[in-house]
Amino acid sequence: MTEQSVIVDGGRLTIEDICHIANQTKTLQISDAAEFKDRIDKGAQFVNKLLREEGVVYGITTGYGDSCTVPIPLEYVADLSRNLYTFHGCGLGAHFDQAQTRAIMAVRICSLAQGFSGIRYQLLLQISQLLKHDILPLIPQEGSVGASGDLTPLSYLAAVMAGEREVCYQGQIQSVETVFNALAITPLKLNPKEGLAIMNGTAVMTALACLAYQRAAYLSQLCTRITSLVSVALLGNAGHFDERLFAVKPHEGQIKVARRIREDLSVVSQVSRNDARLQDRYSLRCAPHIIGVLEDALPWFRQFIENELNSANDNPIIDAENERVLHGGHFYGGHIAFAMDSMKTAVANLADLMDRQMAQLVDPKFNHGLPANLSGATGEQAMLNHGFKAVQIAVSAWTAEALKLTMPASVFSRSTECHNQDKVSMGTIAARDCIRVLELTEQVAAAALMAAVQAVELRGKDQPLSANLNTTLSQVREHVPFLETDRALEQALRLCLQPIRDQHWSLY
Repeated sequence: MTEQSVIVDGGRLTIEDICHIANQTKTLQISDAAEFKDRIDKGAQFVNKLLREEGVVYGITTGYGDSCTVPIPLEYVADLSRNLYTFHGCGLGAHFDQAQTRAIMAVRICSLAQGFSGIRYQLLLQISQLLKHDILPLIPQEGSVGASGDLTPLSYLAAVMAGEREVCYQGQIQSVETVFNALAITPLKLNPKEGLAIMNGTAVMTALACLAYQRAAYLSQLCTRITSLVSVALLGNAGHFDERLFAVKPHEGQIKVARRIREDLSVVSQVSRNDARLQDRYSLRCAPHIIGVLEDALPWFRQFIENELNSANDNPIIDAENERVLHGGHFYGGHIAFAMDSMKTAVANLADLMDRQMAQLVDPKFNHGLPANLSGATGEQAMLNHGFKAVQIAVSAWTAEALKLTMPASVFSRSTECHNQDKVSMGTIAARDCIRVLELTEQVAAAALMAAVQAVELRGKDQPLSANLNTTLSQVREHVPFLETDRALEQALRLCLQPIRDQHWSLY
């Protein structure tokens, strides 16, 4: 076990741990400590004891959901887990990508490792073996209402562990049976309660939430840097970010954003604060207030996400220590649903902010002397060139789509499954919406960043800039040259978008 490993031993994992595993910057390893093994296996042993004593336990000696009143004879109990993942194999839509799938598997391991799910230690090893070899179940994105957990998507993980369905391995879609045979991996026949333990939880929505958190935190910083560049390009009033000004409205995240902008504008403000313009438009003057909402929300997003990550969230809970079976609703994803609905709103507001800033940059009525549409063309060619005109239209489209998706998914609960699941979280839909809003906002940020760098250079290369802003200009220009005459900008946008999604550029 090395520093490049995330150790699963029932202790708390972080959002960063899950993201490292998802992006393969660290590996996951299951603890081999005897105490941990015994604690996990004790749950499975207690389930076996209940079966020997012919106890009635939901999902072990009964049917599922509304069918909990249907008794299952002991001779059929061994088939119940397979039946569960089989009939739930009805997902549709695109498959989760590879990073998302790794995150889903890691999150499920973390929950099961809490020791309250009635599973064998061997089951944890089976999931970790999939991650070790990067054998990734093909999991459709659509089909979960977020309570009774992510049943349908997680059924694909359960089936793959048992040697059924398809996986992505070495870049190819193959039957898991073929891959297991090639690697001499033995399929795991799931014991009573194990199918339910894998499927009846919040792993999918929580995994997406972990990935969303990192992207949102990075976008907050990037939007701040873009605001600083736009302020320089529009000859903005640096006094709008004065430390004393923000001391009288002490939202911590808002103060942090204003401080970052002050640092970015330190050289500019020393040379010329441009106090002649009393007040800039809101998309500059209020940027710390807009970005600050997300910054202030990040700590409680983390609390919600990491508490869910480190929880036992299936049903029933197996308390082997006290030999109790506790029936409840820990599969309900309400906290993740609320966090994702809130996050997508805060992130979409960043898209809207950058859209408004870009509208100022390209419009000669508002950009204080910059060329129309930030065109770099001169002379006779100037009349033919339209610079960032079409990009600004595209930014408007991406922003509108992001804003449209901010309707909270959590309020669209539907009664399902014979009215047993009559109030559900919609957490997975909220998380998927949030991922899409992040994608769109990253596209807006790529375009706004390119436009802001173009605008700063058009304003004049002899203007003083802080080290922070010079670094960002250099990083962008490594990918995207100055737009002198019109050219198709799709590839430039993609080249700028990738380091944003990879969080490659250091900001603050």
